[in-house]
Amino acid sequence: MNLALLLGLMVPPGGTKGPAHPGNFALERERSGFCGPAQRDDVTTERRFSPPLPPPGSCQYLTWRHRPLPSLCVRVCVQRRWRRGQVGARSCCFWFSSGRRRCPAALGCRTDKAWAPAPQKPTQLDAGPGRRVGDRVSEGAARAGRRAPEGERGGGGGSAAGRAGRGMSMPDAMPLPGVGEELKQAKEIEDAEKYSFMATVTKAPKKQIQFADDMQEFTKFPTKTGRRSLSRSISQSSTDSYSSAASYTDSSDDEVSPREKQQTNSKGSSNFCVKNIKQAEFGRREIEIAEQDMSALISLRKRAQGEKPLAGAKIVGCTHITAQTAVLIETLCALGAQCRWSACNIYSTQNEVAAALAEAGVAVFAWKGESEDDFWWCIDRCVNMDGWQANMILDDGGDLTHWVYKKYPNVFKKIRGIVEESVTGVHRLYQLSKAGKLCVPAMNVNDSVTKQKFDNLYCCRESILDGLKRTTDVMFGGKQVVVCGYGEVGKGCCAALKALGAIVYITEIDPICALQACMDGFRVVKLNEVIRQVDVVITCTGNKNVVTREHLDRMKNSCIVCNMGHSNTEIDVTSLRTPELTWERVRSQVDHVIWPDGKRVVLLAEGRLLNLSCSTVPTFVLSITATTQALALIELYNAPEGRYKQDVYLLPKKMDEYVASLHLPSFDAHLTELTDDQAKYLGLNKNGPFKPNYYRY
Repeated sequence: MNLALLLGLMVPPGGTKGPAHPGNFALERERSGFCGPAQRDDVTTERRFSPPLPPPGSCQYLTWRHRPLPSLCVRVCVQRRWRRGQVGARSCCFWFSSGRRRCPAALGCRTDKAWAPAPQKPTQLDAGPGRRVGDRVSEGAARAGRRAPEGERGGGGGSAAGRAGRGMSMPDAMPLPGVGEELKQAKEIEDAEKYSFMATVTKAPKKQIQFADDMQEFTKFPTKTGRRSLSRSISQSSTDSYSSAASYTDSSDDEVSPREKQQTNSKGSSNFCVKNIKQAEFGRREIEIAEQDMSALISLRKRAQGEKPLAGAKIVGCTHITAQTAVLIETLCALGAQCRWSACNIYSTQNEVAAALAEAGVAVFAWKGESEDDFWWCIDRCVNMDGWQANMILDDGGDLTHWVYKKYPNVFKKIRGIVEESVTGVHRLYQLSKAGKLCVPAMNVNDSVTKQKFDNLYCCRESILDGLKRTTDVMFGGKQVVVCGYGEVGKGCCAALKALGAIVYITEIDPICALQACMDGFRVVKLNEVIRQVDVVITCTGNKNVVTREHLDRMKNSCIVCNMGHSNTEIDVTSLRTPELTWERVRSQVDHVIWPDGKRVVLLAEGRLLNLSCSTVPTFVLSITATTQALALIELYNAPEGRYKQDVYLLPKKMDEYVASLHLPSFDAHLTELTDDQAKYLGLNKNGPFKPNYYRY
């Protein structure tokens, strides 16, 4: 079938109608519903005019994503009475019809320059189904989907009434390739001059509004010549917060650093630094949603709110700032504490949640995509404030503790307690203790049962797949994956990957963990043995340089590399910042590192924590960790002098069991109670603790 005839079948029954007065350019644009209100600053042109449609042959000025638009597309558009106009630099053509249907041939069309049609040759029309080649179609006949009367046919050029109603003159017939002979038209040059108009394009400072139906344009593309800097600068993001996650972003001020802004909340306070305080309302909704699945922490808040066990506590915190963390911070404030907060990871902050905390009066200094300098500046702003001195530290990773110890030794000596929840931070605390430099008591929450067995295991088991899917769209069935480390985090990752059909290898230094991996059905290997064949590399050790430059050089093309540990030291990312390698940002938190031979390695979150940087984590599991942290702070702050010395302590077993009991009602679980005789037989208290401290769950 002739292509033109086929396209003619796509004309809606009864034809398509143009606007009542297409010459009123801005008015019809607003009525159309396609392009929104007119942008009067985008283009300089006369407002009330009768612009003709682009005549045949003018399609050389139309492009479709920088490629010439085939003339057939333009001709079919005009044949079907689609109206087209120009709205400025880099903007899409727009068209109208009574049915509000777009011309498929014009999708993505845009005009990059003003156009003036050249003299046209006589044209011929394939009128579509039920019409003969060479028939002339009047305006009314086109709407009715029929042939024009004999009196209206010929070289005269269509219905005069239709042209008069539109306020312009145009040829009704468009040439279609390979269809009949061309009809001659005597006044082709004279008619062409009537069609001409010029749209003077001017550069406007305003951003062009993007619409869901329009083809989006991006002014910045990653290039090989413009290699990424060493800073932790934010990337282009479609979901801003991890985004994951449904995170609201205001792109109007993305180029401005929050440190350069002057923002105040509704109470007139400016004691914070967030991306955009206007996001507070959206962040508040996120916090309220998180509260629904953190009933245990809310229950603790209600029980202890009257007693104010943290009255007088000045807590400086450095954790991931998410909706779940916000519930913890507001719980601490409800228990009487004053809080100042920064982020422990430059990519995990939810900007809207940080804004909601700032609006509530919490001094929070964090935003998604901080640079290296911003990261330490935010921590310093939390610690260094005139008239306010911290006496408690809640840390995740040890950066805050290290900063206070190095920069403010006098403040560090007056701290009453430190609560640390990560493997990396706990290692640093033990190093200080071993060197005799830890002058305050510290609580190791990371090794508590509720953190190890729930957060590390179950949280990672559910979030590892989410992070990989969101960033790479990888299919796991049949993929070969190596997981470095078979602790609780590694166990969770391996269980999830195995369930989806991945072939999983384990690297491990501990013979006990290695034996567990073997008994669970995994093969324990050295990384060098499988590095050339695996499709995904995941680190879960908390150590440094687990994946070195040598390993990265030997990886296969398109190998995915990511980290599920806290620190960014497990993957030697620094060794990749060399001139011979090209960094290409392809998605938010996804970099392709390209070798000179064309091989590329997919690096996620620049080697930082994958699940909180690129996806979300289960709220319920974080409720367990947050409740444990709150109880640890209460315990250290209220402990009588001498109970805790200058050392690192584990959370008391009784407190672990209390945290677990608070979360059981969510599952409608009911504990069995010991009888007096049974308790005596086991040598236990009926109310616990039920296991000794050395018990391995």
